[in-house]
Amino acid sequence: MSEKNSNTKLDYSLIMIIILLAIISIFTLYTLSPYLNQNPLYQNMYLKQIVWYIAGSMAIAVIMMFDYDRFRQVSWLLYGIGIISLIMLHFHFPPDIAHQVKGAWGWFRFPGIGTIQPAEFMKVFLIIFLAHVMVAHNEKYPEHTVKMDLWLLVKMAFFALIPIFFIAQQPDLGGVLVLSAITACMILVSGIKWRIILTIMGTVLTALVTFVAFYLANPGKVNQFLYDNDLDHVVSRFQGWLFPEEFSQDGAYQTLRAMQAIGSGQLSGKGAGTFEMAYRIPEYHTDYIFSAIAEQFGFFGSSILILIFFLLIYRLIFIALKSKDPFASYMVTGVIGMFSYQIFQNIGMSIQLLPVTGLPLPFISYGGSSTLTYMIAIGIVLSVFYRIKTYMFDES
Repeated sequence: MSEKNSNTKLDYSLIMIIILLAIISIFTLYTLSPYLNQNPLYQNMYLKQIVWYIAGSMAIAVIMMFDYDRFRQVSWLLYGIGIISLIMLHFHFPPDIAHQVKGAWGWFRFPGIGTIQPAEFMKVFLIIFLAHVMVAHNEKYPEHTVKMDLWLLVKMAFFALIPIFFIAQQPDLGGVLVLSAITACMILVSGIKWRIILTIMGTVLTALVTFVAFYLANPGKVNQFLYDNDLDHVVSRFQGWLFPEEFSQDGAYQTLRAMQAIGSGQLSGKGAGTFEMAYRIPEYHTDYIFSAIAEQFGFFGSSILILIFFLLIYRLIFIALKSKDPFASYMVTGVIGMFSYQIFQNIGMSIQLLPVTGLPLPFISYGGSSTLTYMIAIGIVLSVFYRIKTYMFDES
């Protein structure tokens, strides 16, 4: 099979999708300015978001200068940096830089720069490292036996559980769930036999159903167990999800008001910059920014945003399937898992379909570390697409 040429074109469809999401994010933050500017920490959020998007665009340009295969060569280094940063936060070191927000030790605060959240970058580091682990294993053991598949599963779970453990200690439930979703998504395409995967999925699903059933039957015992293990925030969010009326001033406070904002938007919304709930929802510019969009532009505006997200995931799947390099396909698959779960979780918690986890809406919510992480992930995907090779006698 002879090589025809290399695809040296940019994926303009993906770039346009990111530009649309950036415009929606900046415009929404701009309309929220009268509410945000009342807090000195939140002033001119839309300008700060523009800066982060510019920094992210520069990161994409740098990433595309290098072959994506270079990431495999430094995968251990990136993974190690991520783990070390999480360990430093775990021990609150250094004390003058490690920063706590709302009870969670998840940030480094640098004078003149702001806060950096290592857990966000760990998502990309884990994607790259797990892709390397999968490729190295399949190269060493080309025959997929049950024993070798289980060994690959153990390795992937082990390397994923290390950052999950430290992020859980911060505590950051949302970060734990995203890393779990990334790992699960990559396991699906790892080549592990489906009977093994289905057995694990069945076990996990059974455990979740059993937990929920036991909680509904014995909420006091479960809550006490979670309290004893310093998981008070999980109790609050779980109670707010299952019993919103009973905990309307606690765990369900923001969710109920987010749903009121979404419902008040009706079909066409109240109009740009028109809010009634902005002063009653503390995280309207981050976790609950979907509610701000729905309140302004209603069902139609929300549907357009969801459609754009659908096109984003569709484009990522297309690139993952088009790539002939396993390492590239695995990395793009991890990115798909990261975005898909966060989009579903964020919108789901806004409409009380899922418990609150504090996850931002990708590319829309304000956040320096998160926005930069998403742009780096897109840079990796664009690098993969840029270097996809086509062949004269390709079967496709």
